[in-house]
Amino acid sequence: MKTNVMPYRLREAGPADVSGARSVMLDTFYRVFDVGYRPDWHADVIDLEGTYLRPRHHALFVAEHEGEIVATTAVRAAAPNSPPHPRWLVDRYPADTTAQLFRVYVRPEHRRQGLARSLVREAVSFASDQPIYRAIYLHTDTRVAGAEAFWRTMAELVHDPRDGGSGCSQTVHFEIPIERQACRS
Repeated sequence: MKTNVMPYRLREAGPADVSGARSVMLDTFYRVFDVGYRPDWHADVIDLEGTYLRPRHHALFVAEHEGEIVATTAVRAAAPNSPPHPRWLVDRYPADTTAQLFRVYVRPEHRRQGLARSLVREAVSFASDQPIYRAIYLHTDTRVAGAEAFWRTMAELVHDPRDGGSGCSQTVHFEIPIERQACRS
């Protein structure tokens, strides 16, 4: 599906989009998160085609502006990792029935245009159309400016470890309900 958010073109990514999408992701790791590329966290970014384009129930969505990829969102069958996340989250969101949202990134100069929200809607629509998925899960780092507030408008809070008083983890966990289209006869 292709969508326009003027002056942006949103679509499911193809092989020609991989380089631009990877650039957005790597720039986010280095310039926004200030952690750089970490193979244990970011291996999917090196093989975007194998992770998101080829598997039937996975997808990568991009926003293009004047021929450049400026935003990304991805969905794949994946459970949260434990550790570092609590084991009960893995049990609640098993990899074989969970669509996990990844790489919801917008280049800083293109923020506040509705791109992340629109791309997430595309990913949610895609996941909802996949009969294998029973849940859409994501987590976010609350230290990223605006991330927690954004997700609180789009998803239901599942777990905030700060509520327990430990203050050790800044990762907050969310679920987006799957809305199946009713069969019409």
